[in-house]
Amino acid sequence: MTVFLNGRFVPAEQAVVSVFDRSFLYGDGLFETLRLMRGVPLRWTAHWHRFAAGAELLGIKLPFTSEFLRARAAELSEQNELPEAILRITLSRGVGQRGYSPKGADAPTLVMSVHPAPMLEAVAPRWKLHLASLRLPAGDALSASKSANKLLHVLARAEADAAGADEALLLNSRGEVVGASSANLFWVEADQLHTPPTGTGALPGVTRADVMAGCLSQRKTVQETFADSARLYRAEGCFLTSSSWGVVEVVALAGQPIATTPLTQDIREALLARWRAEGDGGW
Repeated sequence: MTVFLNGRFVPAEQAVVSVFDRSFLYGDGLFETLRLMRGVPLRWTAHWHRFAAGAELLGIKLPFTSEFLRARAAELSEQNELPEAILRITLSRGVGQRGYSPKGADAPTLVMSVHPAPMLEAVAPRWKLHLASLRLPAGDALSASKSANKLLHVLARAEADAAGADEALLLNSRGEVVGASSANLFWVEADQLHTPPTGTGALPGVTRADVMAGCLSQRKTVQETFADSARLYRAEGCFLTSSSWGVVEVVALAGQPIATTPLTQDIREALLARWRAEGDGGW
């Protein structure tokens, strides 16, 4: 495998960073994950805006432009012969002095790598969710970006794995539904879509925004709604959205079945059609 590290393409086994890198020591960095289709980085501009906003929040200067990295991402896909791939971009503040102060850490590290993408089957995957015991802080400013410190999400997913579930549903410190550990959540009531607002701690997901825009263009209302987990059992259907999987149907929560709706499949098909149109012209 070849990776992109600080401006160069290098074999993965040579792509190393210092043990004093602040992302390793403190989670002082952020990342972005998006899908490549036929080598084309899907929804690049939206992902870049979130990535750049996160870097500004953390006070880390981006070492490369959007246009430069987009071209290198496509090249990375071709070098690894992975036209259908998941691209991860990781930015670290770099090496600095010991301690929490970022003073002196002025040489950021940027890495891009590609990984095999899950197949986009015609029918939405059907997942069981575990209700995580850990709680995310409500209103956390860091929830607007993918910071390199995702330990609560890691532990929630570990709980889901141990429970034999496909994903973990996270609540915040107020008991409100946030989303899955690596996906946004939607549910249906009276043929109206609901999703947790970003104020709960939910990530402003790129695919979440695409689904909301697509539904509005079809004159389907989408409501950002504060809710507890009990509300999901009364819903007409629930689904997750992510840049890796698209739209995934939820069929169970904490061992109890959840109702399903054909609207989930309709939304998935519309999303995949837009993705394929964007990927046309790739290699």
